[in-house]
Amino acid sequence: MSTIPTTSRVSPFLWFDHEAEAAATLYVSLIPNSAIQSVTRVGDPAQGQTPSVVVVEFTLDGVAFKAMNGGPGHPFTDAISIYLECSNQNEVDDLYGRLTDNGGAAGPCGWLKDKFGLSWQVIPKLLPTLLSDPDTGRAQRAMQAMLSMTKIDIAAVQRAADNRA
Repeated sequence: MSTIPTTSRVSPFLWFDHEAEAAATLYVSLIPNSAIQSVTRVGDPAQGQTPSVVVVEFTLDGVAFKAMNGGPGHPFTDAISIYLECSNQNEVDDLYGRLTDNGGAAGPCGWLKDKFGLSWQVIPKLLPTLLSDPDTGRAQRAMQAMLSMTKIDIAAVQRAADNRA
């Protein structure tokens, strides 16, 4: 997977009701080469205030993200998602399962929503190759197999593409 330098001026900014730190903590625990860079809190304990998280800056496999606790009224939609390329079926199974655990929801064609409502595409690296095969019949069979799935089953898509389904 190619990485975008963390020095880029462009990065996704995610608006959460109040779960920005919990979400960032989960995401960096799932994806290698990821870390929380900073957490900005407001509130002064010396004045009797409980500090609360406002912004979390983190990287996922080298890609910079920012997450904010902005309050309700701005739910995530499928119109934007995090594309997560996986090298093999074990990685697909593990990440898909961990992202749908504890309140997440499976979606069609490798998509899911995590427990915070953020959409993800957990896609095996081989899938785009099969879907863009120059043999249009092979590509179409792979597409039809994928369309019938929630979590992508690489072997099943491969069998369909090879007309062995």
